[in-house]
Amino acid sequence: MSDPMAEIKASFFLECEELLEQLQDGLSRFEEGDDDPETINEVFRAVHSIKGGAGAFGLTALVDFAHVFETSMDIVRSGEKAPESEDHKTFLHASDILCDLVVASRDETEVPSERVTESVTALRAFLGDSGAEEEDEEVDPSDFQPMGVSMDLPQLSVPGPQSPDVSAAPALPDLAALPDVAAKDDDNNSISDTSKPAPITKDASGNTPTFTIRFRPDPSLFTSGNEPLHLLKMLGELGETKTTCICDDLPAIDILEGEESFLSWSIELLTSRSEQEIREVFDFVEDLCELSVESIAAAPLTPSIPAPSSEEIKNEPETLQPPQTAATPPAEQLPTPSAQPALSQAKPEKSAPKSKPATKSATTQSKPSGTVRVELDRIDRLVNLVGELVINQAMLSQSVVEAGIGNDQNVAAGLDEFMQLTRDIQDSVMAIRAQPVKSLFQRMGRIVRESSASVQKDVRFVTVGEATEVDKTVIERLADPLTHMIRNAVDHGLEENEARSAAGKPRQGTVTLSASHKSGRVLIEVFDDGGGINRPVVLNKAIEKGLISEGAQLTDGEIDNLLFLPGFSTASEISNLSGRGVGMDVVRNSITALGGRITISSEKGKGTKFSISLPLTLAVQDGMVIEVAGQTLVVPLNNIIETMTLTSENLREMGPATTVVQLRDNFVPLLDLAVELGFSSPKPSYHDCVALLISPEEDSMAAVVIDRIIEQRQVVIKGLQDSYGAISGIAAATILGDGQIALILDSGDVIANASGRTRSTLNNPQLTGAIA
Repeated sequence: MSDPMAEIKASFFLECEELLEQLQDGLSRFEEGDDDPETINEVFRAVHSIKGGAGAFGLTALVDFAHVFETSMDIVRSGEKAPESEDHKTFLHASDILCDLVVASRDETEVPSERVTESVTALRAFLGDSGAEEEDEEVDPSDFQPMGVSMDLPQLSVPGPQSPDVSAAPALPDLAALPDVAAKDDDNNSISDTSKPAPITKDASGNTPTFTIRFRPDPSLFTSGNEPLHLLKMLGELGETKTTCICDDLPAIDILEGEESFLSWSIELLTSRSEQEIREVFDFVEDLCELSVESIAAAPLTPSIPAPSSEEIKNEPETLQPPQTAATPPAEQLPTPSAQPALSQAKPEKSAPKSKPATKSATTQSKPSGTVRVELDRIDRLVNLVGELVINQAMLSQSVVEAGIGNDQNVAAGLDEFMQLTRDIQDSVMAIRAQPVKSLFQRMGRIVRESSASVQKDVRFVTVGEATEVDKTVIERLADPLTHMIRNAVDHGLEENEARSAAGKPRQGTVTLSASHKSGRVLIEVFDDGGGINRPVVLNKAIEKGLISEGAQLTDGEIDNLLFLPGFSTASEISNLSGRGVGMDVVRNSITALGGRITISSEKGKGTKFSISLPLTLAVQDGMVIEVAGQTLVVPLNNIIETMTLTSENLREMGPATTVVQLRDNFVPLLDLAVELGFSSPKPSYHDCVALLISPEEDSMAAVVIDRIIEQRQVVIKGLQDSYGAISGIAAATILGDGQIALILDSGDVIANASGRTRSTLNNPQLTGAIA
């Protein structure tokens, strides 16, 4: 039997992932100059929510750090202190530590105390004197004032500092003298209280939405460490509230059970926020209480209602109405007060935060659609089933053709509809697996901060295309390669601060990480505005390490590709970031294992760009089924630009062994696919041959000769890496409708490693092959 508490805890950590992403996003926008109050509120709510959930599970270290972080952000959002450049770095570093503490709490490990202490010290330095009062008031009796009930009950036992008036109070009265039902007026109505209003933005008509919230906690809410007062205070931050404590179920004190819950609250809230934002206040206790949120007719925005004193208590109305100024009831209607003053007088009320009015985007935010969390294994099983469905659909179509009933109109229409439904299901399942790269990019932001601090360089990190969606498996497996590339960009790509200033560049270097969709693939680029690749140094290092022979003549592109050779490094000393010769070769192997390619472009003095091209999905794709030398192959459809028939007019010989094709105003190399894959020798003539013009990358293109085109169809990708390792020119395999296994072509690899041999008269082996 599963442990319910363990399931709730696991759900909390899943929520933390979303909250940490929201935190990082808000801090990044804030650092870039976004001074929208909602941005600060978003950051504050994320930290506050993590703190509240952590408190429910007794995660003390996480709660303590989140409290200091939360206090810092509260100072910012109240307008008491504006952060400077270094303060933004402090907040970003604090978000990294908070993430580490969440992971450590989940995995039951520990974060080095010195790292936590360093971040806390920086946050307290930002707080200065502003945070002193906040730290002292974390557990304050005035914060735990239940609405309406406790203000007229004798003070039983409340920890924390007391005001001078309270300290002079007489001894506690005899509990037996208390009335059977507390906090009722003469008409047996519950006593209500109106909280201090928060600023509200009116709509065009001068009205603002009114909500009625009914909240009744279960006993489990208290045993899990939650406190209703905090929830009521958070509601008060959303707008003007009128809170009524309903104590109709409160029994006589002699039969009162301390572990039971008898109180409930009814809250009228005038706010410009949405119902979803109101429900977010109760996110961590929604299963521990009875909650209803109802929207009632919009009401005119009434003047701000001052918080009443303990003598300004009115009867609870029978029907909820928009808040109005409360009239003071006659003194004889009030319950007999104790000799002690009300708890609300124990400590002066804090001033309201100096927040700016909410922006239009915040007030008009549409209600987000609901989400359901599903284990990735279940989605993977669904993807596999969809793949089998695609294969069976192809087999059924093949069987119908072989049976000779393919021309039947009803059968053909049914097969077409079946094929379309299969495609729709496949697209829907792939969309479920697709996720924005935003979370991955945020992780890289931390790598930049840590790496720049290690080498003492001032680095700015810029991201583009965070909303680009990629298969979740691709995102997970991209983390390590991107980490290597980002570290290399900071360590090797960017110059020292002084060197940049001497070269007339901004002292602060920039590393840009971008993602986009292009030609059915995902293009991820890492660019730094450093000095570019020092090709003479790279060439000398390669010769020194014996990776190439001395005197080899290499092009700029071939020198750049030396960075991907195993064991290659230009670092003179071993450090935490580089120098061990393990890095870019690992990157290339990881990208290749994903069916992708990586290229380098660099310009001296202007920087270096690494480009990664990856398939959108690792499961199903559209392909062109072709035949070459009696072998059936599949070419990814997104690599094919056009098909053509070669003629003597557009064929041009180039050198003793190669041929190019004149395509309008351009010339592209001609590749015989059978020759490149080792299936056969070059043809005597390529006149009237069928060719596919393929372009897997922006700067690579070739006309590939094939025997014939069979059909176009969806194919299910079956990896070969685990069984056969990397195969030159082959990306994967698939199963066709007739049960035949066909290899899927890796177009980029074919072009990159092509010999270009189209004539059998070649006798000089030095003209073939590519330089490794």
